[in-house]
This record gives sequence, structure tokens and C-alpha cells, in this order.
Amino acid sequence: MQPTAGRRLLRTLHRWLDSQAPFELPPPPRTWGQRLWRYKNYLLLHLPCLGVLWVGWSRTAVLVALGLYLVRMFAITGFYHRYFSHRSFVASRFWQFWFAVLGNAAAQRGPLWWAAHHRHHHRYADTDQDVHSPSRRGFWWSHLGWLTDPANLATRREYVKDWLQFPELVWLDRFDKLVPLALAVSLYLLGEYLQRVRPDLGTSGPQILVWGFFISTVVLFHATCTINSLSHLYGWRRYDTTDTSRNNPLLALITLGEGWHNNHHFYAVTARQGFFWWELDLTYYLLVLLSWLGIMRQLRPVPPQVLAAGRRPRERGV
Repeated sequence: MQPTAGRRLLRTLHRWLDSQAPFELPPPPRTWGQRLWRYKNYLLLHLPCLGVLWVGWSRTAVLVALGLYLVRMFAITGFYHRYFSHRSFVASRFWQFWFAVLGNAAAQRGPLWWAAHHRHHHRYADTDQDVHSPSRRGFWWSHLGWLTDPANLATRREYVKDWLQFPELVWLDRFDKLVPLALAVSLYLLGEYLQRVRPDLGTSGPQILVWGFFISTVVLFHATCTINSLSHLYGWRRYDTTDTSRNNPLLALITLGEGWHNNHHFYAVTARQGFFWWELDLTYYLLVLLSWLGIMRQLRPVPPQVLAAGRRPRERGV
């Protein structure tokens, strides 16, 4: 008996909201339309940015977008990456959850999914088993295409057994669409409120939604993805690693320190990726500040032998 249209809709919604909902891997796409359909979630995120043509801009909307970019980028770099993926410092259960929520608000899936794929990347960097290596499948696949492959949708739980003991993180990882949805709704309501009580700001619900959620999230998403793609293609290599990771100061600037990627691949478990004083690493500076406030502790330093190895002349590539 074939399910009704309503049941099919509910099943689709369930699979979209619940990342652990059972589904069968579809066959590889054969047509242009089938390949495009795999990008549907990212098209739904990008297309509303065109709404700026109708809602315009205001200083308030741009500041909200910039603020959410910086806060969520720090949550991704400081917690999704340096904490959940590499455990480079210690945080309480309370703070690890709330920074996981902030990271989840970036619409880059759940913290366990993110950490599991990143740990897999470090184990197999730039080999055939690396799912987003530009040296294996090109720039576009490493930047975005790998995220559309259904084989990469599930959380690789074998890589994050240390985090499975926290049910709140497992729940957040399972229902990873809820926080971004809540943020989008909250931003719309904020804009409507400001339009009513502060009309002099020249903003509105749709404008804050477009700038604060869609534009900010899309820019944040692509900035993060450059570390998978561009940081393995452009820059220089201080350390002789077995992968193609490179240091890139421009990418370090837009990602709050993640662009010192060759440093990171040489010694991944330190809380600092800009190993030397001239390598700007805003995430590390913020982590130090939070450690002074007692929010986190035991930031892992860069060992002296790692710094000494970095001072020796190495390959200077493009």
C-alpha cells in the first residue's frame, strides 16, 4: 500500500529534522538535475540572500550580521574545532553545551558530526579516504560538494565515543536544524520589534532575517569551507607534513585564526594555531580571555620543540 501524500510529507520533514532518521542511500546521480537536487539544502540557504534586493539595508541590519558572523565563527573555531575535535582545552559541561549551541546556530550541522568528520580528515588527510581533499577531487568538491553526498550525512560515531556520554550533545547533534530555525525566527521577531519601537533605525523583520541570518550564515559557511579547500591550495608550508596543508594569513583573518593550517596539521592538539606572535589568531586570544574569566582552563600550549622546528627553513610554496 502506497503512503499518502501527507504521510510522505511527514516522513520527509522527519528526515530533515532528525539526522538519525533511517534512510536508504540513493544511487549515484546520473543526470544534471539529480546532481543539482543534492544541493537543495544549500540552495535554500543561499537563494534568500537575494531578498536584499527587496528589503534593502540599514546600519542595524549590517551590524547584526557582522556580530553574528563573529560570535558564531568563534564558536565554530574555538569549540567545534579546537574543543570538540581536538580537546585542546578543558571546559565545564555547562559551557561546552552552550558553546555547542552557538556553533550549531551557524547551520554547520551538529558538534559531534562536525568533530567526527574533522577527526577523520586528520587521520586520512589528502589520501583517497579523505572526503574533502582538493588534491583528490578538486576545489569545488572539497569546498562544498562533499557535503551533498548522502554517504557523509551520518555522524561517524566511532570517531566521537568520548562525546557520546553527554546526552545533551547527542540530542543537539541529532536535531541539528532546530537551533538555526530558532535563530531565524528570533531575528525576524527582533526586526519586527525594532521597527515598532525604534522606527528611526530603518529596519524590519524581513531585513534583519535576510542580513542577520541568511547573508551572515552564507558568508560564515563559505569562510569556514575555505579551510578545507583554499588552505590546501594557496599559501606556504612551514612544516613538512604528509598532506598539502598551507598557512594563509588572509584566511586566518576571515576565520579568526584557522588559516594557519599547516601549523595545525603539524601539531593539532594545541589551543593555538598561530604559533608565533606575528601570526594573528583571534580565536586563541579570545580563549585566553575566557580562561582568565574561569570559563575554560588548561589551554594546551605549543611545545618548544614544535616552535624550534618551525624556525628552520622550509618549503615556500604558492
